[in-house]
Amino acid sequence: MQDLTTLVRNRHSAVKFVPNTPISEQELSEIFELVKLAPSAFNLQHTHYVPVMDEEVKEKIYQASGGQYKIKLASAVIAVFGDKEAYTHIAEMNEGFLSLGMIDRLQYDTTVRDVTEFYQMRGEDFQREEAIRNASLSAMMFMLIAKDKGWDTCPMIGFDPKAVSEAVGAPDNLYPVMLITIGKEDSDRRRARGYRKPVSEFVTFNRF
Repeated sequence: MQDLTTLVRNRHSAVKFVPNTPISEQELSEIFELVKLAPSAFNLQHTHYVPVMDEEVKEKIYQASGGQYKIKLASAVIAVFGDKEAYTHIAEMNEGFLSLGMIDRLQYDTTVRDVTEFYQMRGEDFQREEAIRNASLSAMMFMLIAKDKGWDTCPMIGFDPKAVSEAVGAPDNLYPVMLITIGKEDSDRRRARGYRKPVSEFVTFNRF
């Protein structure tokens, strides 16, 4: 296990993976046990992951990604979705608080009403943006935890969203946010880290 600073410095996007390096559902589940602690708006937990190891489904995603070869070599490709209708589950996400007496019935009903109205009033564009925003937070957590457990990753955006959804049979409420390839990096093909702006160029304190 690495300290956080070392972990952040060591994590980078792998461009090529060592072939024939399987990852088990158990290993992925251990990663997701920690990923579930990622923050999300109103604790709605918008993110849904579809880890793909099946070669037939993987081939469909490979085609949907325009033939990005890292998918072929990766131990798995993770399709990351955001739920545009996550707000409709606000009641069940707060039932535990109610049953434990941490909130009373009035607080529960108010939360359900206010969160539902918050999303409905802002419309479908906002609901999609929230799906992307929250799934992206979770996906970054996934990549850090995977690295901590000895796996390398690469987030990917170059794909046909509809084709990816069809490949894994995703329902319409789930919006495809990104793909993440995971495996063991082929260090012979490692690239130097790209240029990073100095802090003064991407941080503006207080106001522009």
